[in-house]
Amino acid sequence: MQNALAAPLDEALDLLAGRPLVALTGAGLSTDSGIPDYRGPGSPLRRPMTYGEFVSGPAAQRRYWARSHVGWARMRRAVPNPGHLALADLERRGVLRGLITQNVDGLHGEAGHRELIDLHGRIADVVCLACREISSRAVLQERFEAANPGFADSVGPEIETAPDGDVLLERTEGFRLVGCATCGGPLKPDVVFFGENVPKERVVRAYAMVDALRTAGGALLVAGSSLTVMSGLRFVKHAAKHDVPVVIVNRGETRGDPLAALRVDAGCSEVLSALAGACGAAGVEVRDTPIPEWRDLAP
Repeated sequence: MQNALAAPLDEALDLLAGRPLVALTGAGLSTDSGIPDYRGPGSPLRRPMTYGEFVSGPAAQRRYWARSHVGWARMRRAVPNPGHLALADLERRGVLRGLITQNVDGLHGEAGHRELIDLHGRIADVVCLACREISSRAVLQERFEAANPGFADSVGPEIETAPDGDVLLERTEGFRLVGCATCGGPLKPDVVFFGENVPKERVVRAYAMVDALRTAGGALLVAGSSLTVMSGLRFVKHAAKHDVPVVIVNRGETRGDPLAALRVDAGCSEVLSALAGACGAAGVEVRDTPIPEWRDLAP
């Protein structure tokens, strides 16, 4: 462990020791799996497609799906990194009582999490904007390949992958769209775009998850999020308002820093692995700590 990290890491371990935790994770947790983030140090300025643009018509949808068709082949090869696995280990020990992720890559589920809220949805699911049927992105990929043979192979590896699983591809006008297999309607990834609201029931469940810490002496652990958007920041504000300690692990400053009891400026894999290792070495488990079940608080 680097000396510069040792002191804040020891402080974080002391603050979190013996407490039930809820984690809030962002894109910085998945960078070690090869998925770039939006706002990490050194990240270029990115402009993702907004919900309004996507629903404007076939031209925008063609641009999105052409880029996603190429990017999906890369993104689906990503696997959980040590940070994901450390959080999953903490959940198995009963230390981590729930996880709220802003990521859409599905890697927390692959790591084995059960008490998980995919706040912004999962890129592996597709929704029809007409009949609202949910279907598989993997199946859609096969349909796109049949409709656009050789398209993905024609794009060179030098084309940059974007955080949401698409690529920064300029020429997309020749790409052929496919519609919903049930009704023929337009398809959209079942994720929350910029300018789109997070489904209310997910927000209610996430607040309930944080509220469940209040009477149990728990803490909120933020990992890999700059908290730039209110989607995640609101849960940090809610925790701080109700005297639930907040510990932030992130490279670079975040909007939640003034509300945090402690911030560790370091990579998630390193810090979370150290936290899980310390709990394991000490035999730490908090399964018998009284704590309301957040899912019982949800509607």
